[in-house]
Amino acid sequence: MKRSTSTTALATVAFFALTTLSTGGPGVYAESKISTIGSAKVFHIGGPFELIDHSGRAVTDEFYRGKYLLISFGYTSCPDICPTTLLEISMTLDRLGVDARKIQPLFITLDPERDSPQVLAEYVANFHPQISGLTGTADQVAAAAKAFRAYYRKTVLTDGDYVLDHSTITFLMAPDGRYLTHFAFGTPPEIMARRIKNRF
Repeated sequence: MKRSTSTTALATVAFFALTTLSTGGPGVYAESKISTIGSAKVFHIGGPFELIDHSGRAVTDEFYRGKYLLISFGYTSCPDICPTTLLEISMTLDRLGVDARKIQPLFITLDPERDSPQVLAEYVANFHPQISGLTGTADQVAAAAKAFRAYYRKTVLTDGDYVLDHSTITFLMAPDGRYLTHFAFGTPPEIMARRIKNRF
């Protein structure tokens, strides 16, 4: 059964309240569009983006219209969260069977400095063949992250290398680009598949 707009919106408010607490602050995207339902403030998720897919093709959000999108943010040097997330998405697609054709999973890098299309192509090849890796300029990636309120922060290590702290939410977007729901890191694939089917 589909939830009402107000219920979905209030769940979104709760999600961002938790995100703010878990990241120690509102992050770098507190200026995102805000509307209200009753007395509750609702942060809008999603919006236009211009990126490059792992084949080197320029894509925008409009390119994926007509497909449900599963969008996650991360980077290929991520030691654990990102590969686990992509494995969970792969297993979810397997559980969806023929319905998986309705889904386009997108892995958007937060590390365009290192994650070229070629690097992303090699990385996503380790997971489900439907997954597409997206990169772009630093500004393009920042704009996409802002649209989805994806938190990230670079931490430079003593040896000059760096790691990225980042949010771990996977977003489900409707074929017309609307936000539908999100999945916390570690959500079992069978639950993800069931919740996705409920949105068809």
